[in-house]
Parts: sequence; C-alpha cells; structure tokens
Amino acid sequence: MNRRLARLRAVQALFQMDVAEAGWREAVENSLEPEETADEFINEVVSGINEHKQDIDARLKKHLDHWTLERIGNVDRAILREAVYEMIYMDSIPLHVSVNEAIELAKAFGGSEAGRFANGVLSSLLKEHEEN
Repeated sequence: MNRRLARLRAVQALFQMDVAEAGWREAVENSLEPEETADEFINEVVSGINEHKQDIDARLKKHLDHWTLERIGNVDRAILREAVYEMIYMDSIPLHVSVNEAIELAKAFGGSEAGRFANGVLSSLLKEHEEN
C-alpha cells in the first residue's frame, strides 16, 4: 500500500472512530478493501492519533480562527488530525508533504473550500512549528 492510499485509509478509520466510536484496530480493518492489508504506516498513524488525540486536538484548536473543533465536519477533522500527527510525531516525513497531502485529501472529499480551510489551519500550525 502506498502512502497516499494509506493516508486515505487512515482518514477513513479516523472517521469511523469519531462517528461510530470504533476502536482503532477495528476501524483500520473496516477501512480496508478485501484485497488490502494494513501496513506499518497506517497502524502507526491511526494508533498514534488514538494515543495522542488530546494533544493533537489542543494544537488544532489554537489554529482554528472563528471555528471550534466540534463544528468542523467529521471528514475534515479526521484529515486535520492525520496531518497534525504526521507533522508532530513523524520526523521522517517532511512537514510540507504532510500539509500538501492533507490539502489534496480535503479537496477530494470536500472540494476547493475544504482544501483552502485545511491549508489555512495547517499552514498556521506549520509556521508555529517551524518557529519553535
């Protein structure tokens, strides 16, 4: 499974965890097509987000101008959480790659406005992260 597909499956798993309150392993398995198997990347991302959700959400909340995390759509919230996890906890992935991949996922699921929203939030977080 390539990284782009793994990110998509991770977002689908996060959506299930958020909406159906599924456990992370169950959510990952439910997000896969019958011929797919979970790889190390998707397991690390989804389990890591599950473990660090409070920290990730706190970081996101600081960069949501005129929005609350609860007001953001479930898919957009899952995409943002996935990107923030990569940015903060996965040093092997360049920050801009995480941001760009999240923007592309947001555009695919929510259109250009969702892409702009993700770009704004993640660019703000990226700027703060790079300053620190």
